[in-house]
Amino acid sequence: MDSHDGLIDLAERYWDSVLEAAPSEATLLGDRRFDDRIEDYSQEADDRLLAIWRDLLAGVEALDPAGLSERDRTTHSLLRAELDSAIDYRAWRPVELASDQMDGVHALLLTAAPQLNAPRPENAEALVRRLRQIGTALEQAAHRFRAGLAAGRTPARVAIERSLNQLDGYLASDLESDPFATFPGPPGWDGEKQWRATLAEVTGDIVRPAFGKYRQMLAEELLPAARPDDRAGLCWLGPDGEDIYRRLLRRHTTLADLGADEIHELGLAEIDRLRAEYAELGGRMFGLTEQAEIFERLRTDPELHYSTGEQIMTDAGEALTAAEREMPNWFGRLPRQSCDIVPVPAFLAADAPAAYYFPPAADGSRPGTYFVNQHDPADQPRYQTAAVAYHEAIPGHHLQLTIASELENVPRFQRQSLSNTAFVEGWALYTERLADEMGLYADDLARLGMLAADSFRSCRLVVDTGLHAKGWSRRQALDYMIATVPIGLTEINSEIDRYIAIPGQAVAYKIGQLEIRRQRAEVAKRLGNAFDIKAFHDTVLGSGSISLPVLRELAASL
Repeated sequence: MDSHDGLIDLAERYWDSVLEAAPSEATLLGDRRFDDRIEDYSQEADDRLLAIWRDLLAGVEALDPAGLSERDRTTHSLLRAELDSAIDYRAWRPVELASDQMDGVHALLLTAAPQLNAPRPENAEALVRRLRQIGTALEQAAHRFRAGLAAGRTPARVAIERSLNQLDGYLASDLESDPFATFPGPPGWDGEKQWRATLAEVTGDIVRPAFGKYRQMLAEELLPAARPDDRAGLCWLGPDGEDIYRRLLRRHTTLADLGADEIHELGLAEIDRLRAEYAELGGRMFGLTEQAEIFERLRTDPELHYSTGEQIMTDAGEALTAAEREMPNWFGRLPRQSCDIVPVPAFLAADAPAAYYFPPAADGSRPGTYFVNQHDPADQPRYQTAAVAYHEAIPGHHLQLTIASELENVPRFQRQSLSNTAFVEGWALYTERLADEMGLYADDLARLGMLAADSFRSCRLVVDTGLHAKGWSRRQALDYMIATVPIGLTEINSEIDRYIAIPGQAVAYKIGQLEIRRQRAEVAKRLGNAFDIKAFHDTVLGSGSISLPVLRELAASL
């Protein structure tokens, strides 16, 4: 087997191991081989997977990159880094703290449920078998949470409270609208009526009681032991928490040499840099140049906020329509699959972010979907809708992730993996500013939304590291964000609790955006009049979701 074939074999074996260990993710990606299975959260399953990955990493390291083509060298760099990151992440037993409202075991099940579908009868029957195993998965998770408690890994109280709120919302919802009982079935299938009856029975008799038992464990065992708001960060877990946070920063930034102190100072510098932009836009819009006065106007003026959720959906749709028209002038590669816009499910909305995105299924059974949160519209500002739409859909996540999924002649992990957070989220944040270059913001109010989003992500560098490395209380984090970001208090509270729940993830946005902008500026300076923005974008997007070191390699090749 030559070097190319050996590399591809290792890459395919790696991705098969990932999907087999995460069958729910496989289903969402359109790989239906594991529809009848559910995640195994046991320590034994972790140990088996780590052994597989360590063996694969040894195989990758044994390959000589000099014998590979340029494309294969990119794949080699990405595969080696992804395996190393996956091993480093899984080795610290993250399931023991996966009880939060963002990446918690229950949250992932409830968030994915509205995306389930069964294009063929065999998928429909397989998914019933999966639902019958939800109780086992949740019991395994509860066992791991208890192991975490025994090791001194107490969760943050606010994360458990948010999780309980999610679970209560789900358990109080009508069975007739339960996402586990209502996902789409095979078109024209004569067995659908009986299948729907079985789904309702399994959901009512197995799924909901399992979530109820899981909720009881969180309320009776985790909540009393949870860290209070003044000790919400990982650093309060001592050396173990400090080690976990270092690992999470490496995983999400894809940079091994970037520490919490450097990230914190970078955030402070970015916040300071943005003050001049606020003064300029605030002066034109309101005749105000003081940041605090601009923020007060943005937060309290009812004319700048919504009155209904339908208005949010309408504005988001109009922003995407404008972006779709302009795309060919800035990108040579364009996604073939469309992007749907739907509301965040009501039972998740109170504890969910303003928006989020699911990439399309590889088998074409589900389009890319942009979820818009309609909860408490009076607290949602009109000025942020366009920037959020460009971030989550086009030219942000939908463009990048769908192009990745449609790439040819690269291994599946390059098309489907979401592990390189700094690039995936950095790209989406980069496009919020790019949208201004594209002429997509209708007025200065929308540009204030773009600026607010940028300061929002800059603030995350300060708050996330403040909480998890410097011992900030939740109140300190809240006060800092109120002073530096002009978003509503409901969203600020939700965001702070997000950073507490999933440490390190939020810093990746700004780190990735700054690196993409830096590489673009360096290429433009080097090429001068020969610089082609389409060529730059196509190169950056042409290898899937990449690490920041690989981004630098690709930019240097232009």
